[in-house]
Amino acid sequence: MTRRPIRARNFLVTLILGLTCAAQPAPAPRVVDLTATDGITLKATYFAAGKSGPGVLLLHQCNRQRKVWDDLAGRMAASGLNVLTIDFRGFGESGGTPLDKLSPDEIAKVFAEKFPADVDTAFRYLVSQTDVTRDMIGAGGASCGVNQAVQLARRHPEVKSLALLSEITDAEGREFLRHAQRLPLFMAAADDDDDPGVVELMQWLFSLSPNPANKFEHYSVGGHGVEMFTAHKELPGMIVDWFGTTLRTGPGAATNGASTPVSRESHFLELTDGPGGVSKAAQMFAEERRRDLTAVLFSEGAMNRLGYDHLQSGDTKGGVELMKLNVTAYPNSANAYDSLGDAYLADGQKDLARENAKLALEHLAADTTDTEARRKGIKDSAEQKLKQLGEANP
Repeated sequence: MTRRPIRARNFLVTLILGLTCAAQPAPAPRVVDLTATDGITLKATYFAAGKSGPGVLLLHQCNRQRKVWDDLAGRMAASGLNVLTIDFRGFGESGGTPLDKLSPDEIAKVFAEKFPADVDTAFRYLVSQTDVTRDMIGAGGASCGVNQAVQLARRHPEVKSLALLSEITDAEGREFLRHAQRLPLFMAAADDDDDPGVVELMQWLFSLSPNPANKFEHYSVGGHGVEMFTAHKELPGMIVDWFGTTLRTGPGAATNGASTPVSRESHFLELTDGPGGVSKAAQMFAEERRRDLTAVLFSEGAMNRLGYDHLQSGDTKGGVELMKLNVTAYPNSANAYDSLGDAYLADGQKDLARENAKLALEHLAADTTDTEARRKGIKDSAEQKLKQLGEANP
C-alpha cells in the first residue's frame, strides 16, 4: 500500500521532466563576426536547430540585407535545419564600401572576386559548427545572391540542394548546372518582377538542368526576390520543406515526375551559350521570321540582359549581334537602340555607337509605354554616350 504513491510520484516526475525537455525552445539566433580574406568584417547570423542536421547558407539580394531572411531562417531552424545568413560586404552591418560608391570596374571585381571569397568564408563557418552535417549543405539566393549560390555549389560538392529566387547564373554557372545531375533546384519568379526578362531566363535555366527533382514556382504577381514572400505566404514553407526533403532524403526525393519539354524560346537561348552559338541563334531567328514576320523568340528584356551578359564576359562581338537581334525584333524600343549603342561602344565601333544613341533619343520622344524613371534612365544613358563621343549637345 505504501509503495503506490511513491510509484505515482516517480511517474509524475518523469512525465514533467519529459515535457520540460520537449518544450525547450531552439537556441536564440547568434550574431557572429566573420573575417574576410582581406580583413573586412562580415556580419552574419547563425540560426541553430539545437540538434545535428543539415546546414543551409542564405544569400540576400543586392537591394536588401541579411535580415530579410530572418523569418525563413527561424522556420528552417525550427524544422531541424541549421542556417547561416550573411551581409555581403558593403551591405547591412558588414564592412566594405557600398556598391553605389564604386566605379563599374570596381563593382565587377567585387562580384567576380570579393563576393565569392566572402561566401566561402561564410561556408567554412557554417560547416565548422558541431551540429551541422558537413555533407548535407544547401544554399539559397535571391537576385544577385543566385549566382553566388550556384558558384558556391560549383566550388563545394558538399552543397546538395539550391533554392533560387528571381535571377539566373552566369555562363560558367549554367555550364556547371547542365552537368549537375544530382543537384536539385527550387526556383521561383513572378511576371511582375521589375527586372525585365527574369521569368523567361529562369525558365531557360530550369530547362537546362537535368535533375528530375527540380521545381519551378511561376507566379503572375509577387515582385522581386524575397518580395514574393509577402504576396505568397506559402512560399517560405515550400522552401523549408524543399531543403528538408532534398537534404535529408537525397536529391531525387522531391521529384515531380516527367521533365518539362524544352520550348523553342528556351532552345533559342540555349543556342547562344554554345560555341558559335550567337550566329546559330541568329540563324534560328531568321528562319522563324521567314516563316512568320511577327515571330518572337525572346522578350526585349531577356535579350537585353543576355546581350549585356556577353559584354561583361568579354564577348563584345556576341553582345553586338544579340543587341542587333533585339533592335530587329523591337524596332520601336528606345532602350534596344541605347543598349546596342553600348555594345558598339564596348566593341570600339564609335560611329555606330553614336548613331544608335541618337536613334534611342529619337524613339524616346514617341515612347508612351515606359515609366518616367525608365525614360529618364534611357535618356541619361544615351546622352552620356554622346558626350563621351564628343557630342555634348545632342
